[in-house]
Amino acid sequence: MTATQGNLAGLSRFIFKAPSWHASVAFSLLLAAVMGVAAFESQFVYEDAWQGIFYVGIPTVVASALTPTVDRALGGHLTPNRASLLALFCELVVIVILTLAGLITFLSASLGQRFVIDALLMSLASIFAFRLLIVMAVSRHSLPVAAIPASIQTAAAAVLLSIYSGTTGLLLDNPLLRDLLSRPEEAPPELLSVGATELGLLAIMCVIYAGAVWLFLVVLDRPWRSSLGVSVLDFLQGFIGHVAEGSRELEDFFEELGEDAIVPVTVLSVRRPDGEEKARFVLPMIHPGPMGEIGGGNLPQRVAWEADGLAFPPHATAGHDFNLVTEREVDPILSAAETAYQRLDYTDQATQSIRVEEGEATLTGQAFGDGAFLAATYSPGFADDVDYAVGLSAAAEARSDDVDEILLADAHNCNDGLEGEDLGHVVPGSQRSFDMIYGAGRLGDRLASAHQDDLRCGVAWDQTPWDPQDGIGPLGIRVAVFETGDQTTAYVLVDGNNMEPGLRESIVDAIDSVDMVEVMTTDTHIVNTIEAVNQVGGAIPDDELVALIDELVDAAIDDLEPVEAGMASEKAEVTVFGNDRTEMLASTANAVVSLGGALAAAFILGVLAVSVLIFFLAGA
Repeated sequence: MTATQGNLAGLSRFIFKAPSWHASVAFSLLLAAVMGVAAFESQFVYEDAWQGIFYVGIPTVVASALTPTVDRALGGHLTPNRASLLALFCELVVIVILTLAGLITFLSASLGQRFVIDALLMSLASIFAFRLLIVMAVSRHSLPVAAIPASIQTAAAAVLLSIYSGTTGLLLDNPLLRDLLSRPEEAPPELLSVGATELGLLAIMCVIYAGAVWLFLVVLDRPWRSSLGVSVLDFLQGFIGHVAEGSRELEDFFEELGEDAIVPVTVLSVRRPDGEEKARFVLPMIHPGPMGEIGGGNLPQRVAWEADGLAFPPHATAGHDFNLVTEREVDPILSAAETAYQRLDYTDQATQSIRVEEGEATLTGQAFGDGAFLAATYSPGFADDVDYAVGLSAAAEARSDDVDEILLADAHNCNDGLEGEDLGHVVPGSQRSFDMIYGAGRLGDRLASAHQDDLRCGVAWDQTPWDPQDGIGPLGIRVAVFETGDQTTAYVLVDGNNMEPGLRESIVDAIDSVDMVEVMTTDTHIVNTIEAVNQVGGAIPDDELVALIDELVDAAIDDLEPVEAGMASEKAEVTVFGNDRTEMLASTANAVVSLGGALAAAFILGVLAVSVLIFFLAGA
């Protein structure tokens, strides 16, 4: 990936799962009780806690319960979990602002209760503005419609303030209604200074803050519409849904950007003489991204589910432009792989493995009949994805009259993360691209002329004690050992996204039970829901990883038996991000993230200044 794509990948640090609505509500009530003990000064602590729950927690509970109902009635998409989390966050905003106001009042003799009430009104207007932004992003309502569910938390707090400050009683002539809806005698003294004027100021500020939200979105939306033809709200809707609940809404956004593409899908199947499959290598020329299980992020596991034998889905020579836009696009890939599998011609002959070096590129491979498996690495140099065009050119260069099927894997096994401007992307026209192309040509020539001998194969795998947080996906570590003549070759596949520098060399040097070793990763993006850079070896001690791989190689050697192998390719029509669309999306998103913060700060300072002016004029 490029530096801008790396910055976009950094958004994965915001990914989390929204807690259930009842957990959010329970925590909000607990928080409100603590706030009550700190803020109110009645005779009993329990009474302070109850007042906190009543005056701070009740609006949160009302917003949690009513917001999704009202929003969905208006055609929106807010779920109870999201609505409750949003209400809890807004409660935290109110508490923080009131706490700061109280601290300032305590330190300043010139400021009194009026300052705290002004801060309360400002906090209620602020959470209305924030809720308005989120509701517009998630449910795609117009501003007037979004204001209805967005105002529930602020309106609930305002109703309680009007009832328990006595403001409602001034508007009621009926004594019975006054008894029910006006109870200043039961309110803490801190709330008695709230009157009709203050509630009117709150309404005015909400209107001003809503206008600021609208203007903020208009300014923020302009670069998205001009460069990508979509709204920033489309991206926010999908991203919020993905980070909060793991929804597929982000895929809808990516689908609008996508372009049709035809990609080769190559299958190398190894079976026992009785026809039972032992191992299956599947290589579709797409990139398993963009993040988590969105698009093709979980492609390696999907491939593994479809194979009868032990599945090996190495990383293809394709970058982020060839991310699938939705998980549905995995189905044509799997269908093409199945078609290729069904028309395989098997042979029990294979060459010994051969390794060639060309510039920075090292390619290892062997031929099985008229097909060849190649794995390319730039280790110990740092490298990330190989461009689609480079991979196609290298595979074409490796073909000959005797070798007409090529499965070219990007070993993807050495990188230094997201540091610097050049993240190791191998692009057309670069010296590295020619290193791979020329190296593939040399290796293809040698494999075409090499003697083929009887083939034996053994496999082993371990799910490992590690998980995505440690940089290891659900496929764990898989090993295939091929024996031809007197030579054995081990191909190690780790379900992860690239490797720490030097780790590949440590593994190759440590495995002495075979003649040749190559280590690959799947580039699964499941591990990137933890953090943008989560490479194999970053969280795992090298010696533990090497020891486990050594054990698996020995187990695969013990599993050696005569086999047959066959290779075939099919093409799949899929929708991918498209040429330059990933870079354009990354550039636009990065610009919005960097400028959006400054723009938001400017808007916040602006509305705060207006709020202070309103309070000043009202006080005068």
